[in-house]
Amino acid sequence: MHPEGVVWILGRLLLLYAAAMALPEFVALFYHDGKAGAFLASGVITAAAGWLMQRLGRNPGERWTARDGFLSAAAGWVLLSLFGALPFWLTRTADFVDGLFESTSGLTTTGATVLVHLDAMPESVLFWRSLQEWLGGMGIVVLAVAVMPMLGVGGMQLFRAEMPGPTKDKLAARIADTAKHLWVLYLVFTAVAAVVYFLCGMSGFDAINHAMTTIAIGGFSTHDASFAAFPLAAQLVCVLFMLAAGVNFTLHFLAFRTPHLPLSERIGVYLRDDEFRAYARWLASIVALVGLLVWAHGGDDVVHVLFNAVSVATTTGFAVSDYARDWPQATIVLLVAAMFVGACAGSTGGGMKVVRALLLVRQGVREIRRLVHPHGVEVVKIGGRSVPYEVRNAIWGFFSLYVVSFLALGAMVTATGTDLITGMSAAAACITNTGPGFGAVGPAGNYRGLSDAAKLALSLGMIVGRLELYTFFVLLTPAFWRR
Repeated sequence: MHPEGVVWILGRLLLLYAAAMALPEFVALFYHDGKAGAFLASGVITAAAGWLMQRLGRNPGERWTARDGFLSAAAGWVLLSLFGALPFWLTRTADFVDGLFESTSGLTTTGATVLVHLDAMPESVLFWRSLQEWLGGMGIVVLAVAVMPMLGVGGMQLFRAEMPGPTKDKLAARIADTAKHLWVLYLVFTAVAAVVYFLCGMSGFDAINHAMTTIAIGGFSTHDASFAAFPLAAQLVCVLFMLAAGVNFTLHFLAFRTPHLPLSERIGVYLRDDEFRAYARWLASIVALVGLLVWAHGGDDVVHVLFNAVSVATTTGFAVSDYARDWPQATIVLLVAAMFVGACAGSTGGGMKVVRALLLVRQGVREIRRLVHPHGVEVVKIGGRSVPYEVRNAIWGFFSLYVVSFLALGAMVTATGTDLITGMSAAAACITNTGPGFGAVGPAGNYRGLSDAAKLALSLGMIVGRLELYTFFVLLTPAFWRR
């Protein structure tokens, strides 16, 4: 392991983050909201810290290892969450703990918030929240790899540690090119979403902010009413973009990289993918089951059911009604299950990822068949290829660790005096990077009323969930730190 290289890369990340802070500063100047000085100071402090860390560290070059990648990814999310809180502190939007919670929630694309009266909040602060989610969506570490080709072999280590979930094969020969392809696609999706939102009746400011937070599967809004503040057309369009953002971005790339590819071939790219088919079936089942339960309870607007169910299932976190209050209790079980499964691997969504859930189901079916035919040969396959035992074993280990981490986080939150429904659902919503939970932290509430201890615990849970557990927990093993 090379600590000086880790310090160097973290310094580079801070310099990129400082550059990003110039955007909300321009927003503050454009809207004359009086917060330009706070963002300037935040950018200067962040840039100074980044410059100092670069001076103290050293370009790792070819000496970069997997352990360096894991440490940089984990330390990067913690460090960027801290410096991302500076604008909240300096604008006096939030105190220390609340600012850190809001920053962590944004960067990890969780969407849990402690802020109220968003409609009256300065535009620059709202834009910074959205920008944090957008940067965190694909991963600011991947962005760093894309613009720093001098990392060489180290780029792959960072990319593997940062990309959310098990990913497809590399899209290009070099990892920097891969990251660039993904970011270009990410930019295109965001730009298209912003234009369509604007055409659906949103203001330019709302359209840009919600485009960023939709494609990032983040859930931050510029209004307290979330998407209920917008026309029906915008809500339906949002459903489509949430569904698209929950798909593996490498599938999008493969489907659209060839300009003159027939439509049937583009569709075939998706339909031939095991995880995409499971994702589509899972979402359709969740929407249908929730719809039936709501209908049996007295009914609700069809768009409300569709929007809220897709938002939770993709771990986005937008809402158009208070489903935690209006829907029957039975829907809570389905929605929590949807949180834990989450979106596809290689997407900007949270949760365990659909491909892992699919492997768990197929492994379970295999074990049942082995009981019936003990001498039979049952092979678990994904995409027509058998899954090695090591991968299946790792998936079971991940699932076990995920459940234990959720229970531990829920116990910590409830130990602070939070009621059981609120505490456990907050833990589930944060470790899956969904945002809204149930009880006091439902879609009509927020996390402001929780204790500082609970907020700090949940902030850690967001980072652990965003790093998908292994990247974080490997740092806690003594073997990791041995040379």
